[in-house]
Amino acid sequence: MTEGQFGLLDTDDVDSPGDEWEEVDVSDTEADRIARKRDREFSEFRERIKDADQFKVEASVFDDATYGALYKLVQDGHIDAFGGPISTGKEANVYTALSGDKEVAVKVYRINASDFKDMRSYLDGDPRFEGIGSDKKKVVTAWVRKESSNLKRARRAGVRTPEPIAVERNVLVMEYLGTEEGRSKRLSEVHIENPETAYEVVKEYTRRLYDAGLVHGDLSEYNIVFHEGQLYIIDLGQAVTIHHPNADDFLERDCRNVANFFARQGVDAAPEDLLAYVREYATPKDKDDTAPGSDDDAVPQGTPADRRDDE
Repeated sequence: MTEGQFGLLDTDDVDSPGDEWEEVDVSDTEADRIARKRDREFSEFRERIKDADQFKVEASVFDDATYGALYKLVQDGHIDAFGGPISTGKEANVYTALSGDKEVAVKVYRINASDFKDMRSYLDGDPRFEGIGSDKKKVVTAWVRKESSNLKRARRAGVRTPEPIAVERNVLVMEYLGTEEGRSKRLSEVHIENPETAYEVVKEYTRRLYDAGLVHGDLSEYNIVFHEGQLYIIDLGQAVTIHHPNADDFLERDCRNVANFFARQGVDAAPEDLLAYVREYATPKDKDDTAPGSDDDAVPQGTPADRRDDE
């Protein structure tokens, strides 16, 4: 990473400290209905996807409604052609795809993932997810909508993240951070020429997230990406609101991970100093000032995110 300066985005006004009062709809989506209907066009699409090289390995864990979600996103014009895998993980795979003349990222969460304990620790205690229980489909559906909402809120707060474009069941379409050579590199994968400046940006991003009522919950060099001369925060699915019962613990862990990484790069950074900075200069509104439904950044219903120029 050779860029010496990193520009910060202007912030938008955020009226409330999070979308914790917005109920997440985990009822059946159009993808579920498509899967049940199984018309000829969907069946043909399903077989094409199952036969595609990039999906063959995952065919056994993609249920019919996942294919229905991909089919619906194609129908709605969010995806024109699928590319190859960007990353594979225990809970989700990310693929490139074409949407018109641009490349996007398609994140597919597996409904049949074997371990939801980590997900539950971030969902439990959040009023949006009361009553979901251990139903895997509901947990994953809620998680994907939560990730999209968190990305939008972070961007409004002036934090660079991939722009969410569309959500359908367990599939999230978002901005692709990469070039013709491949995906953009994480901080853990690059040489940082000016670590002091990079640290100041990440420090400010952490404050801005908290100011907007969010704690990333897993912030580290593995979730910060260097893209086109700027730093981006990724993987906000687990981000919680400041009223989550574990928010303080998650914030302390984020500060520890970030400060310790940059300290290894020679920066004068300490976890307690970063934590003190966030708590002193972030001013999220108290929950008593937040009325239900006041957050106009509510969880989307499968429609494209509003476009705006953050530059």
